[in-house]
Amino acid sequence: MNEGHNHILVDKEIVGSLQFPNEEVLTSATEQQKRTYELERASSLGTDKVKIKILFEDNEGIKQVETTVWAVTKERVVLKHGATIPIKRIHEIKI
Repeated sequence: MNEGHNHILVDKEIVGSLQFPNEEVLTSATEQQKRTYELERASSLGTDKVKIKILFEDNEGIKQVETTVWAVTKERVVLKHGATIPIKRIHEIKI
């Protein structure tokens, strides 16, 4: 995903109220592996309160949130206040 795409910047507080389809947004296995690696890095930085930019897609379009990652499970990223984003809906993580 490149910088040229239009996306909406959202507050982390509204992430919990968003609707996420089940489809995977990344088509290549290489992109998916890179995302997994970046999520692991983001999770380890969360303990230092480092804010991460997450580019993701809900049922309305592409959005970006800047937040601390508290945990990464097999299927979801957990943000502050317990909001989650399905990993398969994440396009990119910017650290």
